[in-house]
Amino acid sequence: MNHLRLFGSLLVAATIFVGCASSAETVRTESLPQTSETVSQSSLPTFDPVPSGIFDNGRMWTFEYAPVDYFRETYDFDPDEAWFERARLGAVRLPNCSGSFISANGLVMTNHHCAREQISQVSLEGENLLDNGFYAAQLEDERKIENYYVDQLIDIQDVTDQILSAIDASSMEPADARRAAVQSLQAELNAQFEDRQDMLVQIVSLYNGGRYSAYTFRRYNDIRMVMAPELVIGYFGGDTDNFTYPRYNLDMTFYRVYVDDKPLDTPYYFPFAKNDLKEGDAVFLIGNPGSTTRQQTVSQLTYRGIYGDYFRARYINRAISGLEAFSDYDPDTAEEMDLRNFIFALKNADKFYGGQVEALRDPFLMGRRVDNENRFREAIAGDPALASDFLPIFDRIAEIQEEKIAWARFNYPGLGISPNSRLSSSVMQRGLLAFLYDYYRQTGMPEAQVDQLSARLVSITDKPAMLDRSLLISRLGLFEDILGADHPVFIDMMDGRNAEQVADEILQESALVSHEGTEAMLASGNIIESDDPMIALVSQFAPNFLEAQQQYQLLTAEESELLSQLGRARFAVYGTSIPPDATFSLRISDGVVARYAYNGTVAPAFTTFYGLYDRYHSHVGEPEWDLPNLWKRPSITLDLSTPINFVSTNDIIGGNSGSPVVNIHLEVVGLAFDSNIEGMGSSDFILDDRSARAVNVDARGMLESLRHVYQAERLVREISTGAHP
Repeated sequence: MNHLRLFGSLLVAATIFVGCASSAETVRTESLPQTSETVSQSSLPTFDPVPSGIFDNGRMWTFEYAPVDYFRETYDFDPDEAWFERARLGAVRLPNCSGSFISANGLVMTNHHCAREQISQVSLEGENLLDNGFYAAQLEDERKIENYYVDQLIDIQDVTDQILSAIDASSMEPADARRAAVQSLQAELNAQFEDRQDMLVQIVSLYNGGRYSAYTFRRYNDIRMVMAPELVIGYFGGDTDNFTYPRYNLDMTFYRVYVDDKPLDTPYYFPFAKNDLKEGDAVFLIGNPGSTTRQQTVSQLTYRGIYGDYFRARYINRAISGLEAFSDYDPDTAEEMDLRNFIFALKNADKFYGGQVEALRDPFLMGRRVDNENRFREAIAGDPALASDFLPIFDRIAEIQEEKIAWARFNYPGLGISPNSRLSSSVMQRGLLAFLYDYYRQTGMPEAQVDQLSARLVSITDKPAMLDRSLLISRLGLFEDILGADHPVFIDMMDGRNAEQVADEILQESALVSHEGTEAMLASGNIIESDDPMIALVSQFAPNFLEAQQQYQLLTAEESELLSQLGRARFAVYGTSIPPDATFSLRISDGVVARYAYNGTVAPAFTTFYGLYDRYHSHVGEPEWDLPNLWKRPSITLDLSTPINFVSTNDIIGGNSGSPVVNIHLEVVGLAFDSNIEGMGSSDFILDDRSARAVNVDARGMLESLRHVYQAERLVREISTGAHP
């Protein structure tokens, strides 16, 4: 789905204000200024059980535990070992998405939204290929993408015994032992490829630490752009239609892998299907789903719905408002900074978290999770060998959620205030880091660590003044959203002013608005005691934030380790009969092409080019439904009855964007690019396939547009034959 893998990585990278003072060893609660702040620890809501389904935990199957019998019984064909090997080797992993080989000459298919940054990168001076599209009419016209790669999973090895035995034998804390065991074995396995730049091994945790696999990848570093349509057809309907259905979106892009400056010669690829796809047909989605939390406990999910995900949704929404305000003010600079692609990603995150909060508060969905957990606990209780070790874990995890509530309101407003994050203003980043630097300098932090803080502070680059203003205003809005306008700390921060007045005063008077001013403040040795308005603002919330962050780190570390221990119990109870949570590792998800009820009517299984033109003509003058010039007056040879998109019951989450959708013969019938709105919010923690659907580009629509709109005969012949003409 659109950019979910991308925004996931952005949030992970920008979530916590770090530096050398972010670990328990260097941030000491007792050394921070203490406050009288207390937060009411109201109990979390409870949900009545609702009968759960056999696949509530999903159908994202791993290749090492391939569901051979289930596929055979459900879809009446014989998926032997060779079938799964072809499926695995035909797929590739991109840095932020999924993809697949679709010809013997290294042609790779993925989504347009996965390739936006690469499309912009290969644009030459005077070109805007993101808006105008690209097609290499000849092989020599294919453009190399710098600093890019695709990974092919060529081998899987079970290393569970090595990891678990090392953990159990270690005298370290369990979390540290787990980390050390994984890092040690991964380094040992990678050592065998020390002379190979194109090989790497990754240890993958499955079932929350119940099992471990070593994945060996071949990495291809010479990737070239072959074809990308125009943005308005690749993102047709824009943010309004995003995560909806019916949909009319040509979300496709084609790369080629080169080795030794020649197209890759590979026997493993997915040819396009010759026979038409129809409703009820079995389809398989092969890709790298980013992450799910379907094995979290009910208490964890409940906390997220009331606090964690709700506050995170507010954070994303406020960041969007700041970035869009600047983009409207200075669109040219915003385009130079590639803010458009960044805002696309954040808007997906905004919809995702907003939908997820609703789903996490839904009595029906949460009731199913209650029933699922009750069944799991009953199975553990029925085995004395498991009961004593694992039943207490549920209670401790529930206690942790209550403890997190006390720190939540000061942990979340600081998300993304990290050096050079695009989610916060440079002046606030400098203010918080300068406060931290001066405080620890004065309280005796080792000089080397103080120097690290100083280096991070001066590494923060200037942003345009109006962008800093917009982001500062939006951040103050986030503090109000989470703390509340009547909170004493927020009242002290604002001192009777509104957000615009505070931002203007800081930008006019703070030394921290520029790199030079920051260096001068550092040289003066007077920071916390200064009358700088940014330092004054930060001083109101920083002690609370830093203490909350430390406590959160300690609690979430314990929580993660307990969930890993519970993973061993889950595997002991269920084995491989249910798949593990997604980990941005290769999976195969089964489903069927199926319509569903929505909005008082029925969403069709397929949409066609007729519908595309209806949307265009029904939204005259609205940019989101505009069409490129090539499309406004279609060729008479374009068959408007050709399907462009379809929906299926495949299990899908962020990271699956660009996954091939294949039939039982491993032939391409589609290209996954999204979830519908009905599945978007719940898909992280439960598979609710009543009306949740994967949304896919139809292979027939891709070929029809390549042939009759783009006149891309070279590409059509290669896709149709599987070989380069």
